[in-house]
Amino acid sequence: MTHAELVYEHMKQLPTSVVDEIFDFVQFLEHKIQKQQSIPPRQPGSARGQIWMADDFDAPLDDFKDYQ
Repeated sequence: MTHAELVYEHMKQLPTSVVDEIFDFVQFLEHKIQKQQSIPPRQPGSARGQIWMADDFDAPLDDFKDYQ
């Protein structure tokens, strides 16, 4: 007996409202899998050269001298 047949046998014993909920969940899982397959994997280093940081980024700010 396949998994689908086993699930079907169990679902035949459940009330319609629960079967509707199971069907909604199955559709959610199908959508989730489709979405994951449509997103290409990230490529390391793909943003190289696109980010700039000031040389004095870590320098203390004059506005906070009273607190340091």
